[in-house]
Amino acid sequence: MILPVLIAAAAGGLGALAVREALLASPEAARWLRFALEPLRRAGEEGYAPSTLERRRLALLGAGAAIAGGWFLGGPALALPLAVAGPAGVGWAIGSRRRRYRRAVERSLPEVATAIADSLSAGRSLRASLAAAVASLDGPPARELARLAGELELGAATGEALAAWRRRMRSERVDAFAAALLSQRLAGGDLASLLRRFADGAAERERVAEDARSATAQARFTGLLVVAMPTGGALFAELLQPGFLATLLASPAAAVLLALAAALQVAGFFAIRRFSQVVE
Repeated sequence: MILPVLIAAAAGGLGALAVREALLASPEAARWLRFALEPLRRAGEEGYAPSTLERRRLALLGAGAAIAGGWFLGGPALALPLAVAGPAGVGWAIGSRRRRYRRAVERSLPEVATAIADSLSAGRSLRASLAAAVASLDGPPARELARLAGELELGAATGEALAAWRRRMRSERVDAFAAALLSQRLAGGDLASLLRRFADGAAERERVAEDARSATAQARFTGLLVVAMPTGGALFAELLQPGFLATLLASPAAAVLLALAAALQVAGFFAIRRFSQVVE
């Protein structure tokens, strides 16, 4: 029973080593692979939205990887469905990395507001404060403020630069922050004091959201584990007895039941994620 698992593990390790050696022996292929994956990296580090051509290149790469992995695990019966899901997986990966980038910016808004407020208290204008605040930040918020400061330095109006930032981020929190920055032009008042109150409110909101996520973490993990168990069991059975999935799919009735079960599992996965999502 253990021998097939060990053989499969050794085959997987040797396959990964073979791919690595092939890339090292083919610099052009390695260069193309890095070039194709660059938009995915930028999506997580800069919130970059890949172009249509870049998305197609990534989808092709994802489909190829899914076909190779599916063929290795279950032969053509598994490779074809995974080939269809490969491009969708790439799209999900891009969206997920961009969401994490946006979330990092949202979590740092209290620090951003405090840095701008300190710069305003030192006597700088709003435009100068947006550029000066970059030095006290790092990560995604620093990149966003640096991009905003660059647009202002090139001559963009403050309102236009902030509107472009809001369109780029598509975040209610960023919208509220931009509205606070522009409030002085419309109603006057102490903008530094307003930004400090905004920072306090945003930090408290983030603490409440973190408490809610911590309180529901175990329930979310248990629900997702239950959803993933049938898939893991099927893959383990395929490793123990190669051809197990192909035998099941050869029967029309079994194929229909498996498709129905897979649809229910996917629906359960999204339902658990939807019901356990913390509203911020």
